[in-house]
Amino acid sequence: MEASELRALQAPLKEKYKSDPKEAEWILHAEGNLGEDIACTVETDAGEVEEGLHPATGGDGSHACSGDMLLEALVACAGVTLKSVATAMGIEIENGIVNAEGVLDFKGTLGVSRDAPVGFKEIRLNFDLDTKADSKKVEKLIELTERYCVIYQTLKNSPELKSSVSTG
Repeated sequence: MEASELRALQAPLKEKYKSDPKEAEWILHAEGNLGEDIACTVETDAGEVEEGLHPATGGDGSHACSGDMLLEALVACAGVTLKSVATAMGIEIENGIVNAEGVLDFKGTLGVSRDAPVGFKEIRLNFDLDTKADSKKVEKLIELTERYCVIYQTLKNSPELKSSVSTG
């Protein structure tokens, strides 16, 4: 996609969101069904994904891991954002790989140690780009990718999180 095509695609949306800011607020939704085993089946746009225990918590590796899926969401969002920003900036990327690694201490998840955190202690995001753009442009590209990537910003600036229950 060319920069002009991207601008033409997004211009009416930007105008609508400027004139009526409430139109920019969407509620995204995910739902999972609890299975018979220790699993939860989540509907995605690409089909059902059955998530279960990670091998480090007793799983056999046959199910998707929600921690991996979080990293996959970060990689996907950062990749799409980077491509959009590169297009807008006129930076040609011949090829590229986006990689995320997360450090987990499963002692926290398994309740072995209250001192061990439950969740990722560190997440590293790496971009390996094949581009002829100079280093200053690439630096700006990464800065803007981090700024506009929804998952990156959500992880960096945790939103208020609430839970509720209903029984029947």
